[in-house]
Amino acid sequence: MNAIRKEFTVLAGFVGAAMALSGYIRHTIQDVWGWFNLSLLIVGGVLLLASVILNFKDIAGYFTGRTGKLSANMAILTIAVLGLIAIANYLGYRHHKRFDLTTEGLFSLSDQTKKVLKNLPKEVKVLKFDQQPDQRLADEMAEFGYVTNKISYEYVDPVKRPEIARQYAVKSYGETVVTAGDRTERPSATDEQAMVNAILKVTRDTLKTVCFTEGHEEKSLTEAYSAVESKLKAENYQTKTVNLAQQKEKFVPSECAVLVVAGPKTAFLQPETSMIGQYLDNGGKAMFLIDPDTDPQLNDVLKKWSIELGNDLVLDFSAAGQVFGPAAPIVNNYATHPITENFARGMTVFPQARSVKVLAGGSGVNSTTLLTGSPNSYGETDLKANVEPKYDEGKDTKGPVSVGAVASKNLGENKEARLVVIGDSDFASNQAFRVSRNGDLFMNSVNWLAQDEDLISIRPKLATNRSVTMNAEQQNTFWILVVIFMPLAALGAGAFVWWKRR
Repeated sequence: MNAIRKEFTVLAGFVGAAMALSGYIRHTIQDVWGWFNLSLLIVGGVLLLASVILNFKDIAGYFTGRTGKLSANMAILTIAVLGLIAIANYLGYRHHKRFDLTTEGLFSLSDQTKKVLKNLPKEVKVLKFDQQPDQRLADEMAEFGYVTNKISYEYVDPVKRPEIARQYAVKSYGETVVTAGDRTERPSATDEQAMVNAILKVTRDTLKTVCFTEGHEEKSLTEAYSAVESKLKAENYQTKTVNLAQQKEKFVPSECAVLVVAGPKTAFLQPETSMIGQYLDNGGKAMFLIDPDTDPQLNDVLKKWSIELGNDLVLDFSAAGQVFGPAAPIVNNYATHPITENFARGMTVFPQARSVKVLAGGSGVNSTTLLTGSPNSYGETDLKANVEPKYDEGKDTKGPVSVGAVASKNLGENKEARLVVIGDSDFASNQAFRVSRNGDLFMNSVNWLAQDEDLISIRPKLATNRSVTMNAEQQNTFWILVVIFMPLAALGAGAFVWWKRR
């Protein structure tokens, strides 16, 4: 009789534990207690407690025995390990550190994106309207969220939540909406660059205009500089061409946040030169890209900024300069300046450049050499066909030669005039824009001139093509090595071992 009662009380303990656990799990899933869950928890608890009380002597005896002590030690050790794992996870969640081990940092946001996100002036909401969640966009927005807490992302199924789709005037599946305040953008792509551009559009009040002079055979925005125009528009600048000689008002249009003179082949008229000088004197920002063997008649303007163009062609006879030929100098020595602060030892290439010299003694002007060539470069002033070029002391420009300079002038009342002068316009043409840091140099110069320093950085990176290309001879050699030589070597080694052991 006592044995039956004992088994019954033990069984009641197990049933009580199961009932109490079931009640708690049902509460966790349903998020409500309800009478049934409470009944399971209370009845189960009572049965478990009664079982413990009625079997207390046996339970105490178990834990004071050898088996009980070993089990208790194992239980304590298990709980300790689980506790350490929980603490490690908690610390990892609160103080996580992420690593991108790819060479190009493909899974990291660009420095430019980080700068934009860190300086967001207002809250931005990104919504994806589709039948299925966009995991890639969600991951990208999570990356954005690591940089700023002003970005929020939400996936919306227009069928299940039509009121939100109507609120944002969604017309088709797959639409992405970026909104801040009363401004909304619908980017057609969702890559990093497209999303940053959309964020800039909804958070900025106005778009700045970059004006390019025309009428002097400058680089065309629709031809040689089409890559420049695309990039400027991608970074939310408007572009415009201006013919200064045809301006009725006789001054550079006030809407020009930056004036670019890109490779003029003929001279500016005196009224045009005066307009540019006046524009800079009044706090304007300009970039002069002046090729060798041209005279745009801008020397008087440049002289006021303590900058002088050399009448030469920069030749680079260093090892690096032989990559594209001595007439295409490579620069990897930069001044400490916002335009080049992230360039490190990255290269910029200038297909045929003239020297740009900073003069001493400029009054009220802060002029600095920005781009300096290698010590083995010099400015050739008398390049002749079929004659080996060589440096002539006292005639040529001694290296290392500068091919770019920047200048600024503080005009008070938070107004500053800025000027960038580079002795080449081809470095930003379609053929060279994507070579090394050329594109970054042009875009960073525009960003600095437009006082958009938050955009100055390195653009998103592209994956390096690491495929191996072999010619027919190399393919045959590789086939013979892998398919014939290596198996024969293994067979030969086996045969040699067999011969030695037989």
